[in-house]
Amino acid sequence: MAIYQSMQRVRFSSPDGYEKFKVVFADVRNHLKKMPGFLHLTWWIHPNDPQWHNEISFWSSRESLKDWHMNDYHKHAKAWAVRSGAIMEDIITNFELMSTRLLRICPTCGNAQDLPYDLAHEQQALAVPCPLCNFHFPVMGEMADSSAVFKDSV
Repeated sequence: MAIYQSMQRVRFSSPDGYEKFKVVFADVRNHLKKMPGFLHLTWWIHPNDPQWHNEISFWSSRESLKDWHMNDYHKHAKAWAVRSGAIMEDIITNFELMSTRLLRICPTCGNAQDLPYDLAHEQQALAVPCPLCNFHFPVMGEMADSSAVFKDSV
């Protein structure tokens, strides 16, 4: 099954523009989790240029991704960002992801793993401990103030 990835790089016009955007973005998780085909979204600030913000989202189909871009909430949020002047630049790139692999080396026993997994069940795959020593790898869970949204939260 192919997965579709949308990568967005956004430069805000000012720190105040980003603060205003965070108010709108805070409600995105509620809308994404209701979208058929949504899998995962992560948002972070670029470490070398705090004006650049990066978002990556994963979708189960091209149609699901298109449906999100045509979603009324998403369209209104984008229109607000343009009207308010909060966003200076917005670069969107879409990809088709053909497979996903989980590469791990256990820090306790040194066991190396190279496994395919279904991105639709990423959090479940990451929660599986080392099969040799039962070491539990750290898993970033979703929190209210997290910049990550997972449909398959454990």
